[in-house]
Amino acid sequence: MDPVTTARVDSWTWAVRMFRTRSQATAACRAGHVRVNGDKAKSAQAVRVGDEVRVRSAGFDRVLVVSRIVSKRVGPPVAAECYEDKTPPPPPREEVAHGHERDFLTRRGRPTKRERRDIDKLRAVSHFDPPEDDEASAPRR
Repeated sequence: MDPVTTARVDSWTWAVRMFRTRSQATAACRAGHVRVNGDKAKSAQAVRVGDEVRVRSAGFDRVLVVSRIVSKRVGPPVAAECYEDKTPPPPPREEVAHGHERDFLTRRGRPTKRERRDIDKLRAVSHFDPPEDDEASAPRR
């Protein structure tokens, strides 16, 4: 029996568990999130041992060098042997851009629900506390 020398890129990325389903792998190829040797890959493009596959996932690229061809899905320990991970380490948390944060000093825009709760905590006010019993607020008899 001949050893397999090539596989479809969508099938290989699914088999080594980069995607949960084969259709997700195919959709990622169509969207341009998968590159083979620097070029955008169509789902039927052949991948060989030694090829560099870049998979864009969650905003970051995973760089994989193919070390073994598999066409059927394999378990995680076997899948890890099918590629060499050349992905650079993620940037430190301080360098990662955060979402838009409001400036409380300029008071621009309406506060979000979370910001309003934070403001209430600072003021030590709770909207759910019953009013304090004092003679001024007691009903007259």
